[in-house]
Amino acid sequence: MPDLIGKIRRGLRKPPRVIFERLLAMARTQTERLRLPARVNLSQQALLRELQAPSLDVLWQRLAARPFPAWFGPCNAAVVDALCGADERIALLARADKALAHRVDLLGSGPKELGDQIDWHTDFKTGLSWPPRYFADIDYNNPERPSDVKVPWELSRLQWLMPAGQAFLLTRDDRYAAGVRDVLEQWMAANPCGGSVNWSCTMEAALRIFSWTWFFHVFHDAPSWCNADFRFRFLRSLYLHVEFTDRHIERSDVNGNHYTADAAALVVGGLFFGEGQGPQRWQQEGWRILCEEMPRQVFPDGVDFEASVPYHRLVAELFLWPAMCRTAHGLPIEPSYMDRLSAMARFSRAYSRTDGSVPLWGDADDARALPFGMQDINDHRYLHTLIGLYTGQQDLCHDNPAAVGELLWTFGPAAVRRWIDALPPPPASQAFPDGGFYVLRSTSDHVFIDCGPLGLAGRGGHGHNDCLAFEAVLDGVPLVSDCGAYLYTASFEERNRFRSTAYHNTPQVDGEEINRFIRPDYLWNLHYDAVPRVLEWHVEKDHALFVGEHQGYCRLASPVIPRRTILLDFEAHALCIKDEFLGDGMHNVAIPLHLAPGVEVSEQKDSEVRLSLGNRRFRVWWLPDSGYAVKVENARVSPSYGVVQKSKKLVWFRAAAPLVTFGVFVAPVDAATNIESRVSQWLSGMS
Repeated sequence: MPDLIGKIRRGLRKPPRVIFERLLAMARTQTERLRLPARVNLSQQALLRELQAPSLDVLWQRLAARPFPAWFGPCNAAVVDALCGADERIALLARADKALAHRVDLLGSGPKELGDQIDWHTDFKTGLSWPPRYFADIDYNNPERPSDVKVPWELSRLQWLMPAGQAFLLTRDDRYAAGVRDVLEQWMAANPCGGSVNWSCTMEAALRIFSWTWFFHVFHDAPSWCNADFRFRFLRSLYLHVEFTDRHIERSDVNGNHYTADAAALVVGGLFFGEGQGPQRWQQEGWRILCEEMPRQVFPDGVDFEASVPYHRLVAELFLWPAMCRTAHGLPIEPSYMDRLSAMARFSRAYSRTDGSVPLWGDADDARALPFGMQDINDHRYLHTLIGLYTGQQDLCHDNPAAVGELLWTFGPAAVRRWIDALPPPPASQAFPDGGFYVLRSTSDHVFIDCGPLGLAGRGGHGHNDCLAFEAVLDGVPLVSDCGAYLYTASFEERNRFRSTAYHNTPQVDGEEINRFIRPDYLWNLHYDAVPRVLEWHVEKDHALFVGEHQGYCRLASPVIPRRTILLDFEAHALCIKDEFLGDGMHNVAIPLHLAPGVEVSEQKDSEVRLSLGNRRFRVWWLPDSGYAVKVENARVSPSYGVVQKSKKLVWFRAAAPLVTFGVFVAPVDAATNIESRVSQWLSGMS
């Protein structure tokens, strides 16, 4: 009861328009109980009438002739090997065979045998299930049990089946078509529209629209897809997916990636079906929403406002694919939309490192719209290249031919060859002041800094307590890492640990969060305390410098403002971090440095620590009279959803003491010995 009262109170604080729309959505959800059974059993004649087609055969051929922005051949092994390498083709075929055998590895599960009959309603990591029932009656957020609803959701997105489609295009072997058909038959039988946990979040239905429309264009002429009954059931289910998304779109006063996914799916699904009152309205309404949301959700500098690198990737894809669909159908794209999409690509290019890795910033659930490549989940180099090829801006593309599979299966070999023949130069240091991210980089160094607003317009969302935190690659070696996100509802405790201040490379004062938690079960909300401010940013020929601060600890009885300076020396591949604390009184201060997995502490002295990764050695040193003690502690890093790796962290601390400045240097052991003097000279020149 207290929770219900709290929800009512929070709801009443929202604008009247939002309250009205929420009540309308709740009313529609209840009336769907009566409407959905009839729609689930929609007859073939009724479907044909709504899609303005005289017969199923005519409809099937009409849909097959409609354009879709992906490459469907002619394809052969020689083309893939020439552009992507034989290893990628071999990996693709191996994944396709695993998919046909119903073997998956999703969200950190490890290899999992699903069996001949797939259980679509169970978290196979824990064995806990949700019974099939009306979607609005399903409570999937269960803190009292360790279930993770994302497992059946991810399974039901069917993206793990897509390699079977690519293998079919490569080989024209009908067993791939038959295998995908059989899985779709199973899914449709177990998940009638609105009747299972896989309909309890509209975004899940929306993302299935992407994969199902692609499956259609891959297999529409396959022998195994010729059965008229299957064709009707497939088209009816897909049609109901789009209709369900339209009727249960996830609208709020501040909208995020769910609303974007729903709108994107309306465009894709509406343009797929084309004819009929519903499809025409869907694609128009979806595009209207996307055009409204683009400037709301994406800052002018191209950063998605949810303050997460993985979600930036997802949202960019969700804005990109509907635009490509419209272009394929000869429909216009507003110039402002293209400009903001291009800006998203510039941010992706800036945060992507030379080895293809990205900062583990904010939440991550590995979500994609249409994943084609065999690359690591954290390799985003394809993203800005996709946008660059689509917009015709070569400078947005990556400077190395990487993650080529994503590009090949989207644009085809001709576009990929044009890109490889004119690779752009590598990016330099770059500031994204609206989103609040700063990238200091040279040929072999990459430092990513957060001094931006809290995610989702200051509500938290997929952002973490990471203001003034950073990741660092020095001389090509990943040394300092964020801790990632790990889990969502599967463990409220772990969820809150990984988004806490202590799990990020930012100073912590008196053990307090820089943005207070509202309640332990508010997994996507925080108080917006750490309002940031950038004081200095400049890039010179031999170094780049950042200075910023935040107000997260101004609420303390004795207020403190942390001010951090980060300087990257390009010549020595050296990093200087200086932390000042503006305030008075006695405080406990902890300054953590989370090391990337595999980085070991090989030696420790009074004011120096040696780090090693393979045969590479680095020094971490500070002034011996700083007043800070250091300890080496065990830590954890989550490189992707559900996966956690052991690591180490250094923590400098002062307990119940006056505030003093602390500075630390990190550099290869063979770096120039005059780093301190050079840094002092540069710092003295600050305005």
